[in-house]
Amino acid sequence: MTVHEVLELASFLVTVIGLPFAIGAFLVEQRRERENEEEEGYQLLSDAYNDFLKIVLANADLRLRSTSALPDPTPEQNERRLVIFDMLISLFERAYLVGYKVEMSPTEQRRWNSWDDYMREWLRRDDFFNAMPMLLRGEDPEFQAYIKALAQDERGTMLLL
Repeated sequence: MTVHEVLELASFLVTVIGLPFAIGAFLVEQRRERENEEEEGYQLLSDAYNDFLKIVLANADLRLRSTSALPDPTPEQNERRLVIFDMLISLFERAYLVGYKVEMSPTEQRRWNSWDDYMREWLRRDDFFNAMPMLLRGEDPEFQAYIKALAQDERGTMLLL
């Protein structure tokens, strides 16, 4: 075999074997990076919810983690409660915009189920449910439709905006 034939054979091998391998390795790495970015986004949202719960804890007098609303809240307590609910609905909307898809992978579905559970838990509270028409004004229409469907599912009552 001549040097020219050896180089031609090597070029052929690189084209047939090396190039598909390189493309496959590139695609695998791209998928890993995308999964890492999605995980990081989920972790940031999870951290934001934990920060929200710290605010709830700092306002324990509002009884936001109990099953029933605070009876006869003062005007100041009402104001704090509404601000906290506004923070929560903003967090839920952000989670919806970042994490919800009509068709999800099993990993995406597991992540989303946590947010779905949080929303359902809060919608079972009368004070949060009753504040929804005010809280949802100006929010993303698809998010509004999603949380209205959850409210219907959880409470059997239509949420009117």
